[in-house]
Parts: sequence; structure tokens; C-alpha cells
Amino acid sequence: MKVVALVSGGKDSCYAMMKCIQYGHQIVAVANLLPADDSVDELDSYMYQTVGHQIIVSYAECMGVPLFRRRIQGSTRHQKLSYRTTPGDEVEDMFILLNEVKKQIPSITAVSSGAIASDYQRLRVESVCSRLGLVSLAYLWKQDQSFLLQEMITNGIVAITVKVAAMGLDPAKHLGKEIAFLKPYLHKLKDLYGINVCGEGGEYETLTLDCPLFHNARITVDESQVVLHSSDSIAPVGVLHPLKFHLERKAKSNSISGNDKSNDLCLENISSVFEVQGENPLECKAPCESVPEASDLVEVSSHRLHLSKTEKDDTFSICCWLQDPSEPSAGLQEDLKLILRQIELQLQGCGFGWEHVLYIHLYISDMNQFNLANETYVRFITQDKCPNGVPSRSTIELPLIQAGLGGAYIEVLVANDQSKRVLHVQSISCWAPSCIGPYSQATLHKEILHMAGQLGLNPPTMTLCGGGPTAELEQALQNCEAVAKCFNCSISTSAIIFVVYCSTNISSDERPKIHDKLDSFLKQIKLSHLDEGRKPKVLDPIFLYVLVPDLPKGALVEVKPILYVPETSETTEETLNDLSGVMAPSYFGFQPADWHDSCIQKFVIHGKICAVVLSITSAVALKICSDSMNADWSNGNHHNYLTAGQMKRISRFCIYVLDKIIMENGFSWKDTMSLRFYYPPNLLVPLETLSLLFTDAFKELDQMSGSAKVGGKSIFNVVPVLGAGKYAACTEDIITCELFARKS
Repeated sequence: MKVVALVSGGKDSCYAMMKCIQYGHQIVAVANLLPADDSVDELDSYMYQTVGHQIIVSYAECMGVPLFRRRIQGSTRHQKLSYRTTPGDEVEDMFILLNEVKKQIPSITAVSSGAIASDYQRLRVESVCSRLGLVSLAYLWKQDQSFLLQEMITNGIVAITVKVAAMGLDPAKHLGKEIAFLKPYLHKLKDLYGINVCGEGGEYETLTLDCPLFHNARITVDESQVVLHSSDSIAPVGVLHPLKFHLERKAKSNSISGNDKSNDLCLENISSVFEVQGENPLECKAPCESVPEASDLVEVSSHRLHLSKTEKDDTFSICCWLQDPSEPSAGLQEDLKLILRQIELQLQGCGFGWEHVLYIHLYISDMNQFNLANETYVRFITQDKCPNGVPSRSTIELPLIQAGLGGAYIEVLVANDQSKRVLHVQSISCWAPSCIGPYSQATLHKEILHMAGQLGLNPPTMTLCGGGPTAELEQALQNCEAVAKCFNCSISTSAIIFVVYCSTNISSDERPKIHDKLDSFLKQIKLSHLDEGRKPKVLDPIFLYVLVPDLPKGALVEVKPILYVPETSETTEETLNDLSGVMAPSYFGFQPADWHDSCIQKFVIHGKICAVVLSITSAVALKICSDSMNADWSNGNHHNYLTAGQMKRISRFCIYVLDKIIMENGFSWKDTMSLRFYYPPNLLVPLETLSLLFTDAFKELDQMSGSAKVGGKSIFNVVPVLGAGKYAACTEDIITCELFARKS
């Protein structure tokens, strides 16, 4: 991509440009914001470093690219973390500046910035980029600062301090010193006082005088003045005000005279420096079709529309799909539009909106139409509608048409409050894959971290890594771990469940390696925690592998973990204590048996969380329906031999086992946040029939015990998949149940 780089003069923005080039981009212009008054060194700005701005004019000459500059007219008016367009705010100066660069150089598609740890700055750059249709590149984001500082020095960044404002930094001693000289002392201050060695906490600011991008010349400061802003005895604040500087020509460059050492702050205007004037123009957004009202939508008959909703008061799921073999799908976009509108109406009926949604499972019939699906998706779910953060999301292709459904199928997880904490990084970086669209990497709500589906994408290039399914899985897990760290947890110690979607493009001989790779990766991270001297409390997660036709970008695997992130510290024993209550009675003619445990995976945090994966394999089905199975079942030829009576008994067994686990661990069906029944269409049982079987099972349970108390309502989803199971090598379950319950 062709990139305009935001430069402050500091080491970070310069090194960010170098990283852009490393990853194949081209810096075609630089942009800088400076004070309205040249004599002012520093503004009271939350966004911009301006100390040393007098010298930035030389960057055009040093680099041989045009420099666009704008004098800051706004101030800090919108101080909340997430930025919304605010007239008179200093962020609007950045918008005007980059908007002009885009007009002058239409080929520019991306913006580089040197953000390392400041969400405040990153989110504002991302906001401006989003408004201008540009990609944000932030290759230093979330990188280890000690490592970064050494990298900058090793790779030829020559930068001096132009501001100090931290305990242990003395303006008289440390201003004007090169970072290579100060590095040992900065690490000493880190050990003593916990400072950020790259200055991300405002401890110091720098001015780059030379770097490999300065092809034509380097900068030398001839004369400067120390200006003391605060004489505080503990952490005095001072800046270095440059008075004179000159450019020293580098070999093989004819840009300036080699003897020209008389330049001062009154340099003649260089033709490649452009001063950007003007006010913020009205934004010219591309025409966008408004979200249709119900009257604008194609009429959908009630028998085609299927809705389900769990009954939990504070956090519940709504699911919607279309079904009618006699009325073929109108196409993915139309089906998705109908479903999103129906869910929107359901949310409104509960007094909620999209801002209350924590997570979205987007299932589509054809991954080749993923871009078209996104176009429809973004008409309903936008950042403007979700000021506290857009929902996290996973997108999977399912055999919907094969199952007699429409082209789209959606499940949303909804909360009745706004206490969620959302991580939404749109910038491309080395940290983790960016979220270019309106979805977030992860959403934390009431101690449960719902992570977006992660592919094996190499973050800085946003391309799938090579090496096959296990390599993709490892990269996806690394991406998951990077996201988890932002919430001070780890997938190796905090995971409740891993759902791993596997594409049918994985060869049969590669599938057994998937679970082994996942297991070894988690063990490796646990060992790294021990090597760091930590003794983490480790949860024992459960695993579900789902076989699907295709995944975004043609990926072979997608990982979707759910993590437990407690608000207060607890001991592992207390957290995992699985206290069984009164033994649940037997229903549907089933009695407890030792073999039941073989088909169950469960995760229980007493009084908080109950997660269950129940796998009904052919061997389990044979035991459930032993009176009516024929010999072909023992040979695995079971899909074509299931009778309605056998499926009815299997459905009752599923509800019986789930009810038993819920009751014995002190939960109720009212605590259910989500409940899915995965089944393969080659089961030759229509989805509608399966749905009725499970609905009737709940009715019967309610009549027998009163424990379900769902009034016959559908509190579950029936999800068609190509296969599912406890292991990637064996995804041949007849039915797989995935239940997640949480106490309020």
C-alpha cells in the first residue's frame, strides 16, 4: 500500500515508517501537526507531540518525500476514550490534514502512526482513517517497549531527548542526549520507578535526527536552549528549544549543498512542503442505503421464520433462520437482510438495540459471498449504534441450503446492561489481526471473555500463514493469546471452552494432528508462565471440533475460545470446586449409568459457570437405543438407519443428561445463556423435525418436573454442520450439544 506517515519528529513515528517498508508498503508522504505559533514548543494536547516541531520541516528534504503540515486550531474537547466527530476538537485538524493529503495524492490508501500503548491516540487515528476510507497501520502497537527501544537503536534511529518529565530525569543532565546513550539509565529507572522505557507514559519525548529513511541528509542541532517548565524537585519538566540546525548531505545525494551548514529556523520554503489551511469540510460519505423498515422488506411468512430465545433475564441468546424447501432462498443478501431486521425487531421488543449485543455468530451458506454479506451486515451494525463497542463475531460457512434453510443464519448474545468492555483494534499491527469491519476482537462481560473467531493470519500482513492446518492453528492460538493478554489472562490458564472450526479442505491424515497441536501449544504457554516465575491458576477447559465447508479467507481452521476472567483473585480449588447438589431424578425412563460420563465434557465454577459438551456418537446411540438398533450400527453405517422413534429417544437422552448436570451443580435452565444442537444434514432428519423433537422433550421435562419452566418455548438452536466431535480426527457425532449457563 501507498502510505502517508503521521510524524511528530519522535523516534516512534520514524520507526513505524521503517516497519511499514519492512512489510512491503511505500511511504509516499509525511504529515505533521504543529502549534499555531512557531515560538511555542508544546501544546496542552492529549494527541500530539509538538516539541521540536521547528525542525520537522527538514524531513521532506531528508527523506525526499512531500511533507504536509497543518497548524493545530482545535483543542481537546472530546475526552472520552472512544472518539466521536466533535467540531473544534484537535482530532478534526488531523482529519483536515489527511483529507488534503488524500486529495493531493489519491493513490494513498493507508496511514502510519507510532502508537505503542495509547488507546486514546490509536482510537482517534482509527476514527479519522475510517472516515476517510484509509487503513490504519500501527506496527509498534502492543510491542514490548524494552525490545522496541533496542530495535530502534540497532536499526539506526538516532534520536535525542527534547522533553523530560519523570522521576530520575533531570533537564540539565538528560535533555539533548541520544537514546542509545540513555538506554541503560532508562532501564535502571524502569527497575526503580516503573517508567516506560520508550516514554509511552510521557516520561520523555524525542526528536529523530537521522535514520535509514533519511536518504538525502541528516539533521544536526547547532544551538538550543533548555526551557524549564517545572522545577519540581522530584520530577522536573523541561524541554529543549532548538535555535539553529543544519542538514548534512549524505553520500550520493545532490539534494542540498555539502557545505550548507548555515541553515537556521528561517530556511527558505522547500517546494515539497505544503501548508494545509481551511476548515473541516462537510464529510462526503459514499451514498449508503438506509436500513429498511419492516414495510420495505420482502414479506416473510411466519412459518418460514424461525426464532429462538433463551430465558435468562440478564444475558440471553436470540437466534433466527429461514426455512421452507418449497420457497427457495432469495439469495444470501436478501435472507441476511430479513434475519437482521427480525433480530433488530426482537431486540427492540425487549427494549434493547445493537449496542446491547455482546457476540454474533454469523453463519452463511457461501463463503464466496462473504463480502456481500458484510455489506448487508454493516448497514445494521455500526460503531455509531454501538458507542461502547461493536459486538465480537465469528463467521462460518454452514451447509444451510443442504439442510433446507435460507442463505443466512444468525445468533446474537445480548446483555441487559452496558457494562461490557470491548477490545476493537482496527489498525494493522504486529500484535494481532486487525478488525477492519464493525466487529471487535473480544468482549468482556461479567467475568466472561467472548473472543472473536481467530484465523491463522500473520498480523502485520493480514495473510494466512503457510505450513498447513497445524501451522494455521498455532498462529490462530498466538493471536488468541495476544488478545487474552490485553485482559490480563491467558488461553492456557483461563479458557472455559475452545470451539475449533475445521474446514473440509483439511486432509484426513492431517486432522489427528489438530488436537495434538492445540494441546502442546497450551502446555508450552503454561511452561513459559512458570519460567517467568509465575504459578498461574489453571482451568481445565473443554473442547469441541466442528467440521464446516469453508472459513473466511479460505482458512483451514478458526478458533473461538471463551475465557473466565474473575474480577477478584480466587484460589484454584475454590474456583473449580464442583459441589454436587441433590441428585437429579431420572426422566424419560433413563437411569444413571457409568458410561454416561464417556460422552460428557463439563466445566463448572461453583455458583458461577456451567459449560457442557455432550457428544452422541454411534456407539452412544447404540446404547441409548439398544432395543431398536440393527447390526449396521456397529459398522458405523448409522446415518441412513435412524428412525423417528430412535431420534426421539436420542433427543430425550440429551435433555435428560443436560438436566442432570445442570441440577446436580446448582444451576437451572433459566441460567442458560446459549444452547446449541449440532447435527449433520446427512442424518436425513429435517432440521424442523429435530427442532420439534427437542421442543417436545422440553415440554415433557417441564410436565414431569417443572424444572425446565420454558413453557414449550424454543430456548435452543439446531445448527447444521458437516460434523462435530470431541476430537478433530473424529467429527462424526450424530448430535453434539453445547450448553453455556451462568448464574446472575
